[in-house]
Parts: sequence; structure tokens; C-alpha cells
Amino acid sequence: MNNFINISDLSKNELRSIIDGAKKRKSERGKKPNSQPDTDQPIKGKTMIMLFAKPSTRTRISFDLAVNQLGGSSIILNQDEIHYGKGDETIKDTAKVLSQYADILMIRTDSHKDINEFKKYLEIPIINGLTNLSHPCQIMSDILTFEESRGNIEGKTLAWLGDGNNVANSFIEAAVKFEFALNIACPKKYQPDKKIVSMAKKNNCKLLITEDPYKAVKDADCIMTDKWISMGDKGDKNKKKKVLKKYQVNKKIMKAAKSDAIFMHCLPASREEEVTSEVMDGKQSVVWLQAFNRIHAQKSIIEWCIK
Repeated sequence: MNNFINISDLSKNELRSIIDGAKKRKSERGKKPNSQPDTDQPIKGKTMIMLFAKPSTRTRISFDLAVNQLGGSSIILNQDEIHYGKGDETIKDTAKVLSQYADILMIRTDSHKDINEFKKYLEIPIINGLTNLSHPCQIMSDILTFEESRGNIEGKTLAWLGDGNNVANSFIEAAVKFEFALNIACPKKYQPDKKIVSMAKKNNCKLLITEDPYKAVKDADCIMTDKWISMGDKGDKNKKKKVLKKYQVNKKIMKAAKSDAIFMHCLPASREEEVTSEVMDGKQSVVWLQAFNRIHAQKSIIEWCIK
């Protein structure tokens, strides 16, 4: 039984096995309809409970498809349908109950602390579907997408522009494990988590944090961004957008990277804010492949957790 909570929890070999497993399953499926299960159905008879304390499109649909393609079944719960988060049942008690009903739990919540609390009391594996601190499943899909587009990610240079949010945090952890260079351009106020940055530097990660977007994208093989206003963001949203304006990914920024650089965005996107439609719909964009690959990356994560 394995938990998938942080990229940093896994070894380089474990992470590589998940990526390679995703590539293999995707290749073997060919052009099967999404509703059709894989031939071997490795988790037939097993159930995943998905608990959503935050809205979701891609995570919810891709995990549901992933479980069904692997031969299992899923139960999807929103926070308003259960006691979790309302203060009338402890996480310990919820975890004990869910352990009797399912073979694996995926949770999407604001609180990373809650994920770790669930882990303490669960008797089944847990997958982090997004917290305020990290988004590891997204990063595995992104690495799969990068390698399908540009080859092995080791030794390559990736650039992140905008808010140093949970996705940026997980990318830093991935840069340590997969040994790629990561340049992050963001205002000082919106830099990534200090503990994660410190961990990366202690592990000799090729990590650059700058306020200059053009310095970040120089010689980059990939440029990435995310929404400037995340779910649950507090404070003056217009002020934040104004501060982040110079980090927009546009045609000029793309031209400053390598000529064959790709563009990735984990979606949803606010067009003409963090990215222009010209880039989003352009030839260098792989955002739709990136979204589709969530299914395949998560299938491999589920298999790794349950084995």
C-alpha cells in the first residue's frame, strides 16, 4: 500500500515507474473509447472514494475515467454531502469509516494538514487530488506531456511565470527528483513556499527564482503558468492581477524562449490575463494533450498506490 501525497515523498525510481507505466498503458489502449476498460482491468472489484471539498472539472472527470478504465468503480462525494469539514465528525472517525467502504481514497481540499491527518488514520491508500500547498497529480500529467512532446525531461529547462502557488510548489519538488532546471518568475509577495524552496536548494536543485520573466524564459524548453486568482484566494484580487500583469504569457514571451518551446497550463485558464488566446490556441500549446493525459497519469498513480 502506497500513499501519493507529495512528489518529494517518492524516490526518483518510483516516480519514473509511474511515468513509464502511464506511457505503456496509454500506448496499449490505442484508440479505445474512454468508456471502455483496459484489457487486464488490474483493479477489477476495487472501489475508489473521491472526496471533493473544492470544485473540480479535470480532476473529477479524469479520476473517474481512470478508475473505470482500470476495471474499478468510483463513489464521488462533495463536502456538502458528508460530515467532513462541518465540525461534527473528526477526520479520524471519517477515515476509519471510509477505510471499511473503499480500497483507496482521493481527496481534494484546501487543507494540506487534513490530508496528513487522514493518512494517520486510514487503512487504505490516499491520493492528494490538490491542496493549498501542492498538486502532485497535475505535475505527473505535465511531465508525461512534456516527455511526449520534447523527450526525457532530465536536463531540460522549464519556466514558470506568475503566482508561485501550489502547482509551482509541486514543480519544485519534481525538479529535484527528475533533475530538470526550473526557473520561476514571480513577484516577491507571491513566491513559492519557503520550506519547499529551501529543501530544493539543499538538494542542489537547479532552481532560479526571479522577478524578471524574460530571465526565466531564456533558453527554456517549456513555459508554464496558472490562474492568477486561485480558488480560495483572499484579499484584493484586482490588486493581485495588477502586480502579476507583467508575467502574462504572450507571443513576445514565447519568442524569448527556445524556438521549439512548448506552452503548458493546468487549466482552467483566464484568457487574456495569465495567457493570451494567441498562445493558448497556438502551435506551441499542448494544453489539451496535458488535460487528456490526466487520465493516463492518474491510472498509473492508482496502480502504484494499490499494488
